[in-house]
Amino acid sequence: MKIGFYPGCSLTGSSREYKESILAISEKAGIELVEISDWNCCGATAAHNLNKELSVSLPARNLALAESDGIEELVVPCAACFNRLVMTQHELNKDDKLKSQITEKLQMPLKNKLKILNVLQYLEEYFVPRLEELIKKPFEEEVACYYGCLLVRPNQVIKADRWEDPMNMDVIMQKLGAKPIDWAFKIECCGAGFSMSKTEIVGELSGKIIHNAVTRGAKAIVVACPMCHSNLDMRRPAINSYLKTKIEVPVMYITQAIALAMGMSAKEAGLQRHFVPVSFSVNC
Repeated sequence: MKIGFYPGCSLTGSSREYKESILAISEKAGIELVEISDWNCCGATAAHNLNKELSVSLPARNLALAESDGIEELVVPCAACFNRLVMTQHELNKDDKLKSQITEKLQMPLKNKLKILNVLQYLEEYFVPRLEELIKKPFEEEVACYYGCLLVRPNQVIKADRWEDPMNMDVIMQKLGAKPIDWAFKIECCGAGFSMSKTEIVGELSGKIIHNAVTRGAKAIVVACPMCHSNLDMRRPAINSYLKTKIEVPVMYITQAIALAMGMSAKEAGLQRHFVPVSFSVNC
């Protein structure tokens, strides 16, 4: 089985363990993720704050490239990339004039009918029905499933199930053998793009998330967004400074948790790339 794949910038740089783990579990499940040709940055946070036309053109080009590759379904693991591609598809479908302007500038045809899947939707559709046969080593830990902002907002476009209290990641982790905690911060913002410019804000926002997760008994925080992972993991010094204590709870991608449950090693799952070590027994 072949499905289109848009990695985006983060998965080829600071979050390459996310790419490694999703490709590894897909291969083991007999799924080939085919990277779209000549893809470009989706524009992420910056473009839609600075230039409306650019913010639509960048994701639209990726959608057009996927169509030209004959792709009908496109997996987009990065939550920010997923959000930008879905928002662009929505805007072009409701505004024929804008669509005409963008396709003229791109000099590329665009039907705009592509099915775009975030990582949780991909896992629900292609892994959940088969998890029983795929799991070799149940992931028996208490975890906080952290969704962040961009997988659920704006809900009128994203149409996430139970967007104020999403459960699809919790359900997947339960099926791996984990025990998802009930907690209050699963869709709170981690600070996102302030990671570089205002680290103290990230320390406070991410600190509150981590504090609540640990207080509720989580032994790990599971995420599906490179920016969330970066802030909760890499910015731990700022978090510890805000909390005035050292917290060592690890943060990992849901694809890494699945990789471990499928019997892969910590190295195969890319856990050696994290700033905060993942040390519970399932990873040994």
